[in-house]
Amino acid sequence: MLAERKIILGITGGIAAYKAAELARELVRQGAEVRAVMTKNAVEFVAPLTFQTLTGHPVGLDMFQTRERSAIEHISLANWGELIIVAPATADILGKVAGGLACDLLSTTIMATRMPVLFVPAMNDLMWENRLVQGNIQKLKEAGYFFLDPDTGALACKSEGKGRMPETAAIAGEADRILSPKDLLEETILITAGPTREPFDPVRFISNHSSGKMGFALAAEARRRGARVILVSGPTGLKPPAGVEFVPITTAREMREAVMKELKRTTAVIKAAAVSDYRPAELSKNKIKKQPGKMTISLEMNPDILSEIGALKGKRILVGFAMETEGLLEHARGKLAAKNLDLIVANSLNEEGAGFQCDTNVVKIIDQEGGIQDVPRMEKLKVAGIILDRVRALRDKRADGIGP
Repeated sequence: MLAERKIILGITGGIAAYKAAELARELVRQGAEVRAVMTKNAVEFVAPLTFQTLTGHPVGLDMFQTRERSAIEHISLANWGELIIVAPATADILGKVAGGLACDLLSTTIMATRMPVLFVPAMNDLMWENRLVQGNIQKLKEAGYFFLDPDTGALACKSEGKGRMPETAAIAGEADRILSPKDLLEETILITAGPTREPFDPVRFISNHSSGKMGFALAAEARRRGARVILVSGPTGLKPPAGVEFVPITTAREMREAVMKELKRTTAVIKAAAVSDYRPAELSKNKIKKQPGKMTISLEMNPDILSEIGALKGKRILVGFAMETEGLLEHARGKLAAKNLDLIVANSLNEEGAGFQCDTNVVKIIDQEGGIQDVPRMEKLKVAGIILDRVRALRDKRADGIGP
């Protein structure tokens, strides 16, 4: 997704500098052209030759180093790239830029550029919490600089806290988001994902095989394209995409409560969650012990969240999902009409590469006019892009006065 992008990778003097080598490798793997700029302190942690080898370009070290006789290094770099990523970003570089200082190649390049700058702070947890550091971060955010907050975990100083440099994939993903066209900038999209769990005692519950991957892919892609995203998800092993508002739930009733609470501020809703239709009628306070003979569990119906949203839809765009094992089109069309949907995304559990737990999907997108768009097997992130293309197209039609 970063193919042919020109990225300047700034490395400052923190122990996480070694992770910047992994980041450089990932950016290059995704097709970006990368040029590294290292501060004097960064060189104490990682040799410049590492980044030269990974990127295929000389490393910027000296503010007056030139590639061409007429080119001053920081001006040359500032005019070359499309994005500057500073990773790790120490308290020192944040203070310099917030104060308007330009005393080395990296800070001078940042001062001289109009391209977006993404800071990825990594430092000791107490330093991160320092009010002066936080003041500098707030000042930079207000000036239009981008930030990816550090993770929480074990730090090099042998303490636990917030300060770890985020994973390489998260940084590359945020870079892609910043550089992507923002065609959903005016949208607030609520997305549901994952399974629900309906307990019948403190140990056991009724659920399904949903991994949440399709809903999380939709959230990541919508965020990448500029939308404000609210992700309501049942239990999964997935990390929420950076920048989304994440609302974790467990049961169908909890999902309904969360969705209805957030509904008023949405312009579109995509219900990708696999919500349990039924729940146990009674919840035992204690673990139910194994006994001879059969055990019967009485079930009662869960709220129909999609129908409830459909009744309150207004001008919102409403997208539902239909997972079937038979009669795919018949059942999907019935659900589309009965629940007042604009689009329904139908897939069959019998289709290879589709359904639960897969990284890919094979779907049919059906609209209110009966049109069917066949989407062949592809990664769920790409399927998410196609679904969001349809959402955007519906919004454009309505803006032009076409359609309900």
